[in-house]
Amino acid sequence: MLAPERSAELLEAEQMILDTVRKLAEEKIAPRAAHIDQTGEYPSDIKKLFAENDLLGIPFPEEYGGLNSFLTYVKVVEEISKVCATSGLIIAVQELGALPIMIAGSDAQKKEYLPKFAGGEWMTSYALTEASSGSDASNMRTTAVRQGDYYVLDGTKVFITNVAVADVCIVFAMTNKELGAKGGISAFICRTNDPGFKLGKVENKMGIRGSPTNEVVLENCRVPADRLLGSEGDGFKIAMATLDKSRPGIAAQALGIAAGAFEFSAKYLQERVAFGKPLAKQQGLQWIVADMDCEIQAARLLLYEAARKCDEGAPDVTYWGALCKLKCGDVAMRVTTDAVQLLGGYGYMTEYPVERMMRDAKITQIYEGTQQIQRIVIARKTLGK
Repeated sequence: MLAPERSAELLEAEQMILDTVRKLAEEKIAPRAAHIDQTGEYPSDIKKLFAENDLLGIPFPEEYGGLNSFLTYVKVVEEISKVCATSGLIIAVQELGALPIMIAGSDAQKKEYLPKFAGGEWMTSYALTEASSGSDASNMRTTAVRQGDYYVLDGTKVFITNVAVADVCIVFAMTNKELGAKGGISAFICRTNDPGFKLGKVENKMGIRGSPTNEVVLENCRVPADRLLGSEGDGFKIAMATLDKSRPGIAAQALGIAAGAFEFSAKYLQERVAFGKPLAKQQGLQWIVADMDCEIQAARLLLYEAARKCDEGAPDVTYWGALCKLKCGDVAMRVTTDAVQLLGGYGYMTEYPVERMMRDAKITQIYEGTQQIQRIVIARKTLGK
């Protein structure tokens, strides 16, 4: 099935957005990237910049303040991540936390939350992972018990991105253990100021250091029943549908990291002289550069096709989401490693951005489903369940 033709209006809007993003990336974000990494501070100024330029709600439906274009969204995340993966993640996580409401929210829930997310008035996050429940959602320990007009949530979530700066967090909890993951998990719209919603341990990470990662501790956290997403037991289905459409965003982050490292190292090779000529004239290094370029271009085509599948609501979006996440994550790790090698000793120094890009790249092979999980998803589609 071919993707639908994109209107002239959408193409023009996308070009204007990308022109703006490239200018912001060069003038405002790139100069901040090293400091963000060194201090580990969340760049609230850049989040404000994104809100002012209407970049947070691009994949949202138009009626809620968005552009309704996943393809434009992944291109934006890619461009920003070329210079700062932490900043690119701000937009990607805003989509991640909003997707469960876009997918399963009632009309009232959509009207209440999506415009605030799209405009940046409220920031959001997504809490699925637990210490004993990462790839295996069936081992979820967090519970939600109905008490009158409320659900009472108890449990601990781990590795929750940007929840420390979020107003809303989508939390998944077991409402019926006997039904297991596919029928016993439910999804809730929690607000981070709800009584009993607490932040736990702050993680000290290898990369994306300006993006806060926390435990979420739920202790007798009372959530109004009208903040249940869908029906009881829909949580697993909502979580998986969310990941199908959030994985391209992480793939875009990975691709941007790879492209940024490639562009920097290629420029370095043209300027650095060894053995009487620029490194760019050394055939052995040319071959490395050619492989890096080929991998990036292949990953980009796969990512953009996955985004088009999201835009058209294709039935095989699960497969394409896994394909692009797998390819882009692996390309990011390979290309950034090669970039460090091409710069030699300088590549290992924090004075140059490729070592940061290499550290940032690693997480793209882990979160939103590990590369091993992506391979399982792809093999099931290819070989049949």
